Amino acid sequence: MRNRLRVLRAERGWTQEELARRLGVSRQAVIAIENEKYDPSLALAFRIARVFAEPIERLFDDAASAPSTTTDGRSP
Repeated sequence: MRNRLRVLRAERGWTQEELARRLGVSRQAVIAIENEKYDPSLALAFRIARVFAEPIERLFDDAASAPSTTTDGRSP
C-alpha cells in the first residue's frame, strides 16, 4: 500500500527511531511501512494518523485495489 510516511516524517525532522518511539513500534517496522513492504494493522494506521494529525485517507493509498482504467479513463 502506498503511503506518505517518509515525506511527513521528513517534514517534521523526525528520524525513523523517533517516529517508531511515538508509535510504539520498532524502527524496523517504520522502515518496512515506509518502503511499502508491510501494511500496518488498522489499529497502527489509526495511531499513525493521530501522530501526524492527518486523516488515514491522506496517509495511505490502496491503489492496488482501485479498479483499473484505460488511458482515456474508461474501465476496460
